[in-house]
Amino acid sequence: MSGSEETTVYILIGRVWQAEQDDAQPREEDDEGAIPVNVVLTAPDDETCIKRALAALAGQGYGRVELDRVGVIDAEPDDPTFASAYWNAIDGEVAIIAFHG
Repeated sequence: MSGSEETTVYILIGRVWQAEQDDAQPREEDDEGAIPVNVVLTAPDDETCIKRALAALAGQGYGRVELDRVGVIDAEPDDPTFASAYWNAIDGEVAIIAFHG
């Protein structure tokens, strides 16, 4: 992609859980083992954004995902972690920022 003015950079905020052997069985709603995440990526629309994010999270071994918010980043963030994720997204990657305890 050639520049941020031609693309929409999304940020998704939520929680994930590592995939387990018994993930096929429904579990009681709990926060145990939840890992807060932010996912930064580009997409042409919200639906594609969510599909790409879910695929990337599954590819990283997360079996359960709860997304709480979907937003748009209008400019490069000041925080170096998010600035790096922003530029990775501009380059077409899906950046996953996981906040492990």
